[in-house]
Amino acid sequence: MANQSMTTESDLIAAAIALGATDISGISSAEIDLINDVQPLGKTHAQKLKKEIRAGGDPLGAAFSIIRNADQRRESGATYTPDGIVKAMMAWAVKQPLPDRIVDPGVGSARFLCAAGRRFAKAQLLGLEVDPLAALMARANLAAGGFADRSCIELVDYRSPRSEFKGRTLFIGNPPYVRHHLISPEWKRWLVESAARHNLKASQLAGLHVYFFLATVLHAAPGDSGAFITASEWLDVNYGQLVRDLFLGPLGGQRIIVVEPTATPFPDAATTAAITTFQVGEKPSSVKLRRVKKMADLTDLNGGRPVRRERLEAETRWSRLTHAGRGCPEGFIELGELCRVHRGTVTGANATFIATLDESDIPDRYKLKSITKARELIAAGRVLTDTSSLRCVVDLPDDLDELMAEERVGVERFLARARARGAHEGYVARNRRAWWSVGMRAPAPILATYMARRAPSFVRNAAEARHINIAHGLYPREFLTEAQMLRLVDYLSTGISVLDGRTYAGGLTKFEPGEMERLFIPSPALLAEVTA
Repeated sequence: MANQSMTTESDLIAAAIALGATDISGISSAEIDLINDVQPLGKTHAQKLKKEIRAGGDPLGAAFSIIRNADQRRESGATYTPDGIVKAMMAWAVKQPLPDRIVDPGVGSARFLCAAGRRFAKAQLLGLEVDPLAALMARANLAAGGFADRSCIELVDYRSPRSEFKGRTLFIGNPPYVRHHLISPEWKRWLVESAARHNLKASQLAGLHVYFFLATVLHAAPGDSGAFITASEWLDVNYGQLVRDLFLGPLGGQRIIVVEPTATPFPDAATTAAITTFQVGEKPSSVKLRRVKKMADLTDLNGGRPVRRERLEAETRWSRLTHAGRGCPEGFIELGELCRVHRGTVTGANATFIATLDESDIPDRYKLKSITKARELIAAGRVLTDTSSLRCVVDLPDDLDELMAEERVGVERFLARARARGAHEGYVARNRRAWWSVGMRAPAPILATYMARRAPSFVRNAAEARHINIAHGLYPREFLTEAQMLRLVDYLSTGISVLDGRTYAGGLTKFEPGEMERLFIPSPALLAEVTA
């Protein structure tokens, strides 16, 4: 392969220049700075690369994914889409109203735009990118593909204000996945304020792909269409509510195809993906939902089970609707009928509020033995009886006046150290009634891990330990005997698989509280019979 000789970023830049990157309009000063002082590429090598690109390959993008490893690219969300998914999304696109312009908001190496150039002979091709090197690769691929005269690559953030795209626009691509803690406060304010203009609420915990859905609504006009592939977590998590609201509202959502990790939708991560299609301004009575397990089943985006929009509006977790209906075994019920499932408390500053027993400034009654690491539950086996190895969470009261005078002096010293660490400035602390009061839940009779590369561990909490947000707590809605609880733990520990949860980047399987509540378990009567 031609890309074997590209081992540095300078090699990529030289290849991009040789392939005609500067022939594409919109070149920026940042890209020009990269071009300066780069040694030219040999003509023979350039011809080989051009031939490979004309055949539908992406040697520059493939080399880029090696030169910058997965961890480096994850910071900017640069995960490039496999050819099979690009083809499936293009097969859908050609059946939509003919576009005047095709926009990829996070263009990368222009895999989508090159495919679009081959499918739409007259459409203008516009790619937006924030990485100068990726922008040069996109330019090179488009020029080598023969699309220079109708292409433009802009080094600009898709969220930035701009004039409306003229004519009918097709939005298509793979919006970058970047976790919220890497997004600046200024952009988080943009998300909240922009959503508010549509009478919608946005969470500052949202990842970057959520921003791209909102930006599309801001840039699009009725009659525009689009298809995005993203991580699927927005279907279920709280911060994904904005995407769900946009999908059912101004975005005009038509279809969702969930692609399981077995189909490797993202080559760098074993992640569940969601392909979303939309027709801006429309409001269909139902949405097609489909789930695929292998790439061979994704030749196009057709098929799926229609689900009425009223059902989607009533649900806060959508991934369960993409599964074929499962029959409940006789004598079984959903876990949620028997137990409430609550995630553990968020401290907001673990380094401050998780302490060992030698935190002498804090009265013992405010130091709560707690599960603070998932491996503590895994190591406990089926029953937790000993808390001696556990750390404590400092959980002070809202009203410090209930402390005795000598206690208050020590607590004030603790709070002074906490302030010095900035514990009072965090998002969680600022949104509590008193920033120093964590507010731990009552001990849960059963504890469970919820995110690992394995099925959850369920543990009978005989020691009455508390738990923070690395675990879920199961609280029975009715009285259960000790024998029933042990039998329930035994069943959950053996009858649940990773297939019942959702897989995220890195191969981690996650069970949100609502998903765990939908697990099938023996009814209390059956649990009593078994243990009698």
